Formats: sequence, C-alpha cells, structure tokens
Amino acid sequence: MNPNVARCHLLARILAADGLMTDTERAALGAAMERHGLDDAQREAVRHFEGTDGASAALASLPEAERRQILDEVLAASLVDGRLSPLELQTVKEITQELGLGD
Repeated sequence: MNPNVARCHLLARILAADGLMTDTERAALGAAMERHGLDDAQREAVRHFEGTDGASAALASLPEAERRQILDEVLAASLVDGRLSPLELQTVKEITQELGLGD
C-alpha cells in the first residue's frame, strides 16, 4: 500500500473512532488527502475504509522518525473536534502499538 494512502487510512480511522465524523473532521480528512496527493480512487477507498486494516502494517517498516511524525498527525487529527473521546484515546493507543512506538 502506498504510504500516503496508508497514512490517510489511519487518519480516517481516528476521525471515525467515536462512531461519527463531524463536518470539521471530514474537512480535515479531505485536507490531509489533498496534502498527501491522493487521487480520486484512493480518496474513495479511504472514505469507505477500504484497505484500512493493512494501513499500519504498510507503515510499520518506515524509519522511526517518520512513524513518529505519522503518530503526531494522528494525535492532531484526534483533537480536530476539540475533544478526545475514550474511543479516540483507545484508537491512538492501538495505532501507537501497531506502528511499533509503544512500550
């Protein structure tokens, strides 16, 4: 999987972790997909969570500094709506572990 697509899958996952995606969160995901250069088909796959399961594995072999940068982006996305729900916190912890950055 393309690393930029995988990255956006993780962002979609955290933005939808609490069971809903607000307009602000949708806009943030759209901006991230634009920033990371996703084409229309890749954007649709992210929006429909097609391939999300393989996203962390696709990024786990990247250098640690890059994985930390991805985690920073995930953390920022989790706060886009101004609050961190328990489900979002759990998802952040899961992604941290999946990226090999946890204890």
